Formats: sequence, C-alpha cells, structure tokens
Amino acid sequence: MPDPQTTPVDAAPVIATWSAPRTTVVTGAAGWLGRALTHRLLADPQRPHLRLLAHSTAEADDLRRFVDQHDAAAQRRIDIIIGDVARADTAARLLYQVGADTDVVHTAGIIHPRRVRQFYEINTNGTRHLAAAARDAGVRRFVHVSSNSPFGTNPDTGDTFRHDEPFHPYLGYGDSKMQGEMAVNEAVAAGLDATIVRPPWFYGPFQPPRQTTFFRMVRNGKFPVIGTGQQRRSMVYVDNLVDGILCAELTPAARGKGYWVADQRAYTVAEIVETVGRALVDEGLSVKPPTTHLPNVAALIAEVGDRVLQRVGVYQQQLHVLGEMGHTIAVDISRTTAEIGYVPKVELYEGMRRSIRWCLDQGLEL
Repeated sequence: MPDPQTTPVDAAPVIATWSAPRTTVVTGAAGWLGRALTHRLLADPQRPHLRLLAHSTAEADDLRRFVDQHDAAAQRRIDIIIGDVARADTAARLLYQVGADTDVVHTAGIIHPRRVRQFYEINTNGTRHLAAAARDAGVRRFVHVSSNSPFGTNPDTGDTFRHDEPFHPYLGYGDSKMQGEMAVNEAVAAGLDATIVRPPWFYGPFQPPRQTTFFRMVRNGKFPVIGTGQQRRSMVYVDNLVDGILCAELTPAARGKGYWVADQRAYTVAEIVETVGRALVDEGLSVKPPTTHLPNVAALIAEVGDRVLQRVGVYQQQLHVLGEMGHTIAVDISRTTAEIGYVPKVELYEGMRRSIRWCLDQGLEL
C-alpha cells in the first residue's frame, strides 16, 4: 500500500492522501455518473489499469467506444467485465485476482425502475455482494455512492441535514439505499476499508433523457413549481461529484465514514428554474416564462399515490418526482470539506450552462 502523502486542496485544509492505486474498479461505468468518473480516470496517467463493469454486451460495446474516444494515452490496460451487479458471481468475477493496490468505486444503482423489487435487487443486494467481494479481495478502499434518500427529506424549508443524521428513508429507493449503506457498514465491521459518498440531485454531461426533459420543460415554461417554489434543494454538478468521490477514495481518514457531496449552499426551486432559464437564454435559446405553478396539495396527492403504488410493487416515475418536488432536501458539506478536502468548483449557473452546451454538442433537442 502506498504511503500517505500530503496534498493541499484549494480553499480546503491540508489533507493526508494516498496516491492513485494501480487498479481502479468502477461499477456502473456505462451510466451517467460512471461515465463522468471513467472520463476523469482515463485522463489521469497515474491510473494504469481500469476494470469497468457493464450490464450487457451492448453496454460493453458502447463503453469500449467511449474508452477508445477518450483514452488519450491509449497505453493503459482497460478491462470491461459484463455482468449483473445484483448477482454475487458478478462481484466475484469483477474482483477476481485484484491486489491490495486496488480501489473500487461502486456507482451502479437504479433510481427509476419499473418494479419496486428492482431497488432491492440492485441497490441493496448488489451493494452487499460487491462489498463482501471487496472485503474478501482485500482491496485498499471501497467507495460506495449512496444518496440523500436514506435520510429522507428535511422537515421544513429552513432545515439542513448535518453530517450525522439518523436514517429516515424516503420510499422504496431510500429504503434500498439505506440497506445498501448498512451492508457496507457490516463489511467495514468485518474488515473492509470503505467510505460512503452521498450526493443529492446531480446534473451535467453524460446525462440521461430525463435531464434533457427537465431543460425542455423549463424552456417551455412547463416545469411544475409547487406553491411558491421555496422548497430548498441541494445540487451538485457531476464533475464536482467526481471530485468528491476521488477525495473520499484517496483520503485514508475517510474509512468507515459517510459524506455529503453538494454545492456550498442549497437553492430554492424557484431559483433553480430561474437559473436554468437564464442559462438557456445565454446559450442562445428562447425561454417562455414559467406558467406551471401547482398548489402544495398537488405534491401531497402525488406522494400519496406514489406510496400506494409502491406498496403493491409498482413504481411510476412522474408521480414520484412530482411528490418529491414538494419537499426540501438540503445538506451541509462543511465536514466533507474539513475531513476529505472537497471544495465544489462549479456552481449552479455555470454548471447548467456547461450541461446545456453538452446537450447541444450531442445534437439533443432542447
């Protein structure tokens, strides 16, 4: 294991860190966050060997094209493993014969499934299998990407989650991610060196269609603002999130701890919609004034419907999103900065401009 070295982080305390490992394993590498992380790792000459998990042959082929396009060095070793993260044998194959100079970043997960059981198959069982395999393999560090959802929503618009909060999961996704965190903690108690990263709403390049839909709705004045839009939401640009993941990975003192990774402050929903609209205009697009304001009861009704459907195993994305929009989800990152040196570099306006620009560069219709 490399000896810790002291690395200053801009506007953060001096933090003792490890150097990059010989092998970096990434689950969910073909997904939104996984691609952003892989893109960063491919640009780092100190990462000689990447082992990436894809869910299917088609995903693996797409991921290989992505790697070939973005691997500037073209001399490192890239292994792409195909498998279902929910299966224990996939975790065993993924971590077969990795050494102690190996870090695992577990980004794989499902947010919007068709059936509620998929939350538990992937977010809970997948994490349990992978954490156990990582413990057995003796990896240096296991980074689990969780969520705000195991902690639910803030009780009022003025509240902010601190570093240590009790679990209070929000519906099936939150419960499955809570159980995933518990599985990681069990593996830590059994000897695994692991840390947990908890991002709220993140956005940015490599985004899925639902984020493009968000931009389109704001542009057309149809994004549903609940009440006056004073609900507060913590957000994080995907490159900032990658920064936070790497800080957690390379900081020895992060063992056994969990960290919020977000912007310095939370934004009201009204501010988010206004900022996205301004970013769209500044990227040369026309934007209609917001017209879709819904009463608070609309979110309450949606949430009740969501709970009823999830109790019988059915998940409906639009209903879930509308219900959650009535809540505040705000977090405090001060301890994340103090302990692992994470400082968000890109704030909301600039992040949204970069995201919109990426969409336009991809030929996506906004």
